[in-house]
Amino acid sequence: MTVRAIRGATQVEADTRDHILEATTELVVEVMKRNELEPDDVISVLFTATPDLSAAFPALAARRLGLDEVPLLCASEIDVPGALPRVVRLMAHAHTDLPAAEVGHVYLRGAAVLRPDLAR
Repeated sequence: MTVRAIRGATQVEADTRDHILEATTELVVEVMKRNELEPDDVISVLFTATPDLSAAFPALAARRLGLDEVPLLCASEIDVPGALPRVVRLMAHAHTDLPAAEVGHVYLRGAAVLRPDLAR
């Protein structure tokens, strides 16, 4: 197996705990599904959120999905003028047999505009 980095992002409807956790749950589930990952395959996940999201830690969604033993970290994105608002991003490191070209990066909701080349 090889270690691969998997990227993803989603746009959150509003800065509420429920909206942040709902969008992040959807993102993590889709990353796991597209890359055929089990929790034991995941080495670590770094979550970032734009500065306009502060009602919840996105990592809580991953914990609720069973990533209990996985190191998770949340950080704030830099505040770039004109950047897409209310975005949660992730970078997961995982063991996989997928070649780099087949890794399923996931861009959901309004965040699909960030990487139209990777969004499906």
